[in-house]
Amino acid sequence: MHSEPFVILLAEDDQGHADLVEINLQRAGIVNRIVHVKDGQEALDYFACQGRFAERVRGGPLLAILDINMPRLDGVEVLARLKADELTAALPVIMLTTTDDPREVERCYQLGCSVYITKPVGYDSFVEAIRRLGLFLQVVSIPAEIGVTA
Repeated sequence: MHSEPFVILLAEDDQGHADLVEINLQRAGIVNRIVHVKDGQEALDYFACQGRFAERVRGGPLLAILDINMPRLDGVEVLARLKADELTAALPVIMLTTTDDPREVERCYQLGCSVYITKPVGYDSFVEAIRRLGLFLQVVSIPAEIGVTA
């Protein structure tokens, strides 16, 4: 188990999918705090401690789960911006999306995503995929965020 609990930032515009992810991660034994945002811009605000996250203090281990198809800013753009910023480049990013286009999968890996998971269409398959993700998250090491910028 982790020496310090990590926060999971879940960027998912579909509330039903977000609820399923949260419930099934908990069922898989994940007790970590999950912060849910509804679009890519909110995700970037969280990482940058801006907007409604202006009071957030940087520093602990953090992992992002990004949907690709979101309003305002899609998950691929969020991934690209996170990996281009030295403060967030080392953070693990999991893409969780209905998009299974091989070119999109390749693009996400080239940009630096850690894992690409296609959301299965069927409920039982979706639940099983999230359960497996939860088991994976129990054994990986998550790096801490790099400190506060001036």
